[in-house]
Amino acid sequence: MALNKKTVDDLNVKGRRVLVRCDFNVPLKGGEITDDTRIRAALPTIQKLVADGGKVILCSHLGKVKNGPNEGESLAPVAKRLSEKLGKDVKFIADYNVTGKEATDAVAAMAEGDVVLLQNTRFRGKEETKPEEAGENFAKELSELADDYVCDAFGSAHRPHASVSVVTKYIREKGGTNAVGYLMEKEIKFLGNAVEDPERPFVAILGGAKVADKLNVINNLLEKCDTLIIGGGMAYTFLKAQGMEVGKSLVDETKLDYCKEMMDKAEKLGKKLLLPVDTTIAAGFPDPIDGPVDVQVVKSDAIPADMEGLDIGPETVALFSDAVKNAKTVVWNGPMGVFENPVLAKGTKSVAEALAATSATTIIGGGDSAAAVNQMGLADKMSHISTGGGASLEFLEGKELPGVYAADDK
Repeated sequence: MALNKKTVDDLNVKGRRVLVRCDFNVPLKGGEITDDTRIRAALPTIQKLVADGGKVILCSHLGKVKNGPNEGESLAPVAKRLSEKLGKDVKFIADYNVTGKEATDAVAAMAEGDVVLLQNTRFRGKEETKPEEAGENFAKELSELADDYVCDAFGSAHRPHASVSVVTKYIREKGGTNAVGYLMEKEIKFLGNAVEDPERPFVAILGGAKVADKLNVINNLLEKCDTLIIGGGMAYTFLKAQGMEVGKSLVDETKLDYCKEMMDKAEKLGKKLLLPVDTTIAAGFPDPIDGPVDVQVVKSDAIPADMEGLDIGPETVALFSDAVKNAKTVVWNGPMGVFENPVLAKGTKSVAEALAATSATTIIGGGDSAAAVNQMGLADKMSHISTGGGASLEFLEGKELPGVYAADDK
């Protein structure tokens, strides 16, 4: 999984048109960007290409675009924020066709160091690559705007979409180069080293609601790590598989045998698999999610039939924190409880604090874990926070990501 791909440092872009797939899928409220982390993450690659005299054409999706193109999911606010961050004008192509005449004319008029941002790639219709849905045509049209291609959208790298991986085929056919940007390079370096060549002891922490979401991750990480910690809603399926009464806690009845298999596998491989020894329970899920909730702490094998577990308890916090203390590499993906509620955030917060206090290489695998670490103001204490939840999970499963695989080898 080590990076043997061409990066922006391997390109000579002076006077050349470079198409850069970014991840500008930022949260918007009333047309205003509420968090520009992803825009800031893209800046080093864009600045490098601008400084080297490239003609930089940016593209990205935003939102899910279920009901066709709409101004609420236009990339116009991104162009505005990017212009501020780069200190130079970013020309925005508002055309919903993405690669139409407005785009081709704007690219033809570019000087070295200019930056153009295309409209939301998903406005084009399905970006997936089935020819009947024009995915191949779209990829070809994107390639016609450029000489070289850079993928810097780790958050989309697990999707074989027109603007992520298929475009590389057409760039290659015309003699261009396909590379990865600095953000992708960093993601692959941290996640790749953690999975393939970690400094030991290597501790993996998995949380979140469902075992089903992390089947392959659990299986793969058990072979790689020294200790696997399981918290969050998914822990209750493991506890029930051990024969414990878990009350109304979230359980996937179809995965009980799988959990038994994984516990047996850990034992055979001589790996530690840690589960909650106590749990914070309530009569039901808080509604609203951040509303008041009455809780108590019980042992994991003593959850009353009419109660449900919603966070790990203090003894489990101590157990998990102790496991992290002497680690040299820690990967964390998924919260320990309903962290959106202040009363039920203690477990997640404590794990984040344990990671912040260790000298290990700490890698936060995107999604809710990244949100929790950012909310708690501990982001600067972590070695790396992934920008892609789904992509980082697939990486930890050992899958090849199309957006990485499609780049040229060195």
